[in-house]
Parts: sequence; C-alpha cells; structure tokens
Amino acid sequence: MTAARLGGVACAPETAIRRTTGPAALEAEACPVIVAAIMSSRPDALPPVPEGPAAFAALTGRSVVVVLLLALLGAVALNPIFVTPFVVLLGRTMFLAMALLLAFTAARAWAPRWLPRWVAQLLAVALAAPLATLLVYLLSVGGKVSAFTSVPERISGFLWISGTGIVIGLVVAVGALYRERDAQMRSKLLALELERTTLERQALDARLSLLQAQIEPHFLFNTLANVQALVESGSPRAAQVLKSLIAYLRAAMPKLHGDSPTLGNEEALVRAYLELMLMRMPDRLQYRLDIDPALRGLRFPPMALLTLVENAVRHGIDPSEQGGSIELGARRDGAEVRIWVRDTGPGMAESAQPGTGLTNLRERLKAFFGPEAELQLSPLEPHGLQAEIVFKSPPLAQKP
Repeated sequence: MTAARLGGVACAPETAIRRTTGPAALEAEACPVIVAAIMSSRPDALPPVPEGPAAFAALTGRSVVVVLLLALLGAVALNPIFVTPFVVLLGRTMFLAMALLLAFTAARAWAPRWLPRWVAQLLAVALAAPLATLLVYLLSVGGKVSAFTSVPERISGFLWISGTGIVIGLVVAVGALYRERDAQMRSKLLALELERTTLERQALDARLSLLQAQIEPHFLFNTLANVQALVESGSPRAAQVLKSLIAYLRAAMPKLHGDSPTLGNEEALVRAYLELMLMRMPDRLQYRLDIDPALRGLRFPPMALLTLVENAVRHGIDPSEQGGSIELGARRDGAEVRIWVRDTGPGMAESAQPGTGLTNLRERLKAFFGPEAELQLSPLEPHGLQAEIVFKSPPLAQKP
C-alpha cells in the first residue's frame, strides 16, 4: 500500500483506508482536505488576470517612465542615420513607445478566449509598432498618403522606427510577461503555504481534541472506580468522598476544554484531585506542590499533569500498604522547562509498558510543544518513580 505525505499527514489511497479510531482516523479524515488544497495549486489554477478596465491598473508611473526611457535610448541610437531634428525623432519614438504600452495593456484586458493571453499581447505589440509609426508619419504630412509614399527618406525612416519598435517592444513584452508569471507563481506558492499551514494547524487541533477525549474518560472511570470501592466496603466516608467528587467535577469540567489552558489551571486541577484522594486515604497519602509561580501562565495541554498524578496515585501509592508521598514541581532550566511528578511507591517494573494514558500524553506533548518535547520515566532511590516532562519554551514576558 503506497502513501503520499502531504502537509505532514500520511495519506493512503481511498481504497486502502479502513475504519480506525484515534490519530489514524483523524489523519484519514484530514487527507481529502489537504489533497484538495494541493490540487488547487496547479499552474492552470493561478489567480485570474484582471479583465476590462481593471487591467489598466498595470499602467503605473513606473511602467510609463521605463518605456519613455527606452524611447529616449532608441532615439539616441537612430539619430545618426536620420536627418530629422533629434527633438522630432524623440517625439516619434515616445509616441510609439506609449502606443506599444497601451496595446500591450489592452490585449491583456480584452484578449479573445480562443487565444492565449500572452500570444495576444505579443501580437498586439508586433502589429501596433508599424501602425503607430505610420500614424505618426501621416500626422506629420497632414494625412496625405501620397506625400508619405513619394519620399523615400520617409519610407526608410518608417521602416527603421517601426522595425526598432517591433524588436525592442517584443523583448520588453516577453520580459514583462515572464516577471508577471513569476510574480503570480510566487504569490500562489505563498498562498498555498499559508493554506497548508492552516490545514496542519487544524489537523493538529483536531488530533489534540481526540487525544484529550480519550484521556478524560480514562481519568473519570478510575476515580469513579475508587468511589465504588468505598461504597462496596461500607466505608462511612463514601458519601463525603462522593460529595467531594461531584464538587470537583463541577469545578474541573469547564476547564478541560478551555481555549487557553495554562500550567496554573493544571495546578488547580491537580490540587483538587489530590484533596479528593487525601479524603479517600488520609493515613496513606501526603503530597506537596512546588511550582514556580513565574510558570503558572505558561500554555500547557489540559489534563497532562493530572494524568501523571493519577498514575502516581494508582500505581505508586495504592499498591503500597504504607502509602507514600507525591511531589509535583516545575522549574525553568535555561531555554527548557522541567515539570516532574515523583512518588515514593514501589516503582515501575523493568518489563512494564506505559499504558494508554502515558502513550497519549507523549503524543499530546509532541503535538503541543513540538517533536523535541519528552516524557522521561526514571526510578528513585530507595524506591519510587519520577515522571518528568521536558520541553523548550521562551521565557514569559514580565507584566509591568
């Protein structure tokens, strides 16, 4: 099965896409959108050229100055072979230059549908050169054709000026068409890059939402299982714990889908969760939060810390008869931010594999902070485990 990588998403042929869940399903849904954007970038999908009067916006002061300078150079080059005064010759070349500019622009605006626009513009320049030169000569003799054709010097001058106009006009026209095409391609590439970046961001946001949706039930089911255990054991504290759980959920659920989650929000959620766990096992759990206040405004994926703390409670404190302590801290180390959760439980067996929560958390961290973000697990002495999140982040601006 082949696949093409477009915009950072692996797209498989439609016949090979199967129903899946998780990030793979999201990527499959995002592919048609990205493919459509890529297909719209073909050369024949360039932005339409303005037609009608709008096309004459190309007659800028710069283009007029350029053609007049070329007319001056042409007059200087032709002056040695003409007996006509230089001022008269310059007037004729400037008239011709402006006529060619108008013809080039008019062909751009009103080229027939059956003829490529660039061909129409080049033909317009090639035809306008002799016609404009003939017009200026007829004006100089009062419109008498016989007065023009009966003087060989005038016919020779006509041929020199019109021939020079055709050559220089076509060269300048080809250069202008090339620059115009190049500018359109660069504009289209920039627009495509912006669209691709937007699509990648949308796919990334959707993937984060999917991973977050997988984590939230994971946390809630584990907490409800703890409450169920208290109820089944007949503990008199079951009602109080359930009441605290309800209060916690009322406070926490609106924050799970916040548009601007911060480390401070996570700290509040973790504190509420640990208070709930402390009510469940007051003699077996101690905890300490030590987060640098300067980092509380840092953007942070929702429920990331809660996942680590829940794992510490479930796999570190719960299995131990003596219980243990949990420490959560956050510090900046140069360009890196380090956030850790330590527990004094039995630790993790060497053969143990990370569960769904930690696997999803790694994916979310890389999607949120970039591919260099890490989740490191390391044993503590004499027993226990440390889970540490490391990512790069510029220092937050200090408020005045």
